[in-house]
Amino acid sequence: MTRSLVQSDNQPITSLQSLHYYGQSIWLDYIRRSLITSGELQELVDSGKVQGVTSNPAIFQTAIAGSTDYDQVLNVLEQVQDRDALSIYEELAIADIQAAADILLPTYIRTQKQDGYVSLEVSPYLADKTAETIAEAHRLWQAVARPNLMIKVPATPEGIAAIEALIGNGININITLLFSQSAYEKVADAYLAGLERFAAQGGNVSQVASVASFFISRIDTAIDGLLNAQLSANSDSHTCNFLRGLLGKSAIANAKLTYRKYQQLYTSPRWQKLAEKGAHPQRLMWASTGSKNPHYRDVVYVEELIGADTVNTVPPVTLAAFLDHGQPRLSLPEQIEAAEAVLLKLEQVGISLSQIADHLLQQGIKLFQDAFDALLSAVARKRETILGDQIDRMTYRLPPALDEAVQMHLFEWRQSGKIRRLWAQDASLWTDTDENYWLGWLGITDDQLAHLDPLKQVVQAVRSRDFTHVVLLGMGGSSLGPEVMKQTFGKTPNFPELHILDSTDPAQIRATESRINLPRTLFIVSSKSGSTLEPHIRRIQKLN
Repeated sequence: MTRSLVQSDNQPITSLQSLHYYGQSIWLDYIRRSLITSGELQELVDSGKVQGVTSNPAIFQTAIAGSTDYDQVLNVLEQVQDRDALSIYEELAIADIQAAADILLPTYIRTQKQDGYVSLEVSPYLADKTAETIAEAHRLWQAVARPNLMIKVPATPEGIAAIEALIGNGININITLLFSQSAYEKVADAYLAGLERFAAQGGNVSQVASVASFFISRIDTAIDGLLNAQLSANSDSHTCNFLRGLLGKSAIANAKLTYRKYQQLYTSPRWQKLAEKGAHPQRLMWASTGSKNPHYRDVVYVEELIGADTVNTVPPVTLAAFLDHGQPRLSLPEQIEAAEAVLLKLEQVGISLSQIADHLLQQGIKLFQDAFDALLSAVARKRETILGDQIDRMTYRLPPALDEAVQMHLFEWRQSGKIRRLWAQDASLWTDTDENYWLGWLGITDDQLAHLDPLKQVVQAVRSRDFTHVVLLGMGGSSLGPEVMKQTFGKTPNFPELHILDSTDPAQIRATESRINLPRTLFIVSSKSGSTLEPHIRRIQKLN
């Protein structure tokens, strides 16, 4: 430690208390139901070890799929109402976030809205959709209904565009997946613009908070990989020593220079105008701070990133390690020139930090999307286990060679997110022209739920007329669906019997006629498009 710090009772303070002395908060990058119900999170907060909580799809995927914490509540949810995997996940996640927010509310009040937040991420499927991100953030904000909630939005160009609008509406935002100084500047500008908009609308800017989550270890992992590749291909001792000297240095150097940019931005005249109205600075939050390289000190991304007005969100293992042997000091302002030299040397060996940051952003989005896919699959599997025989399952058998090919393609579709894209009616799965217009059948069940009342009225009208038969007239797609239903369900007691007439062949017409009672038969003219001959004739008859 660079200072001798003691408490008022002349006892040395802990490493975490030292972080608070230097102006840094520790948030826990982890959540699961048992963390809350066991009292563990309450103890971490009460003891001052943790001042906030962050979550992401990967964390929830591990919590729900990798534990039995949620099995009992899943059983209860399914008994109350059948629902899909996404709505089940959201109910579970929102309950966890609300409970954690309640535990952290005293911290939120005590620190005057600086700490005490819990983060919940918008769907990673919306990373490139500004309007949808804004709508989702509003929906989650209202669903959680806690003042100390932060909605996580990725730092994609579309996400950054959403930030200004959300801050301008008074919603706390955690901007995630930041890897470069240039992206950070855009995020900071969006935050300031959002505060200015909120203030112009009469909003109280002191009620809004934000953090910018700057990812650390992934940068070293990516750049060290490139450096090691060059080391393997190089035999010159001087060059190899130069390359080795850069290993494990890039992420911390990048963070130090980003922190310097933060200090410049939040001493500007633009910021001072907002500060006079009570605005909080958008603190930098170091994320992905667990060391992924066993050759590096396990708390290096905590010890080397300590500075005023910052947050470090750490996984439980890193928190435990820092409590055990962390050595805090005011490290962020140190060796700024050395940090500049590291980035300059990277350019000299042909490594572009900008390109790596762009790649890591896209990779991060893909990882969160994959985790969300796995999360929803895990919820669906647990739901199926609970329902058991209540679900009618279809099975198929294929010849071994064909089955292997089918399984390979199914795996590829799952891995690449194509199943999700199919459900989203994404035309780019094919030629990206008009295929999305062919996929309405995917959502037909949910769409028709909005028409239940009119359909029930039709049922009552049919029963009141005492019909004994219904003949559906149609061809192709207009008759195949009803015919499948007829073959599947057969005749329902106390309801008319359904017949399908899909031909103008006189013999088939006569055969249908012989099976029905014409005066007590309802005829339905079926047309999927509404533009075939039959409905046109009906419209002409009405005109006449």
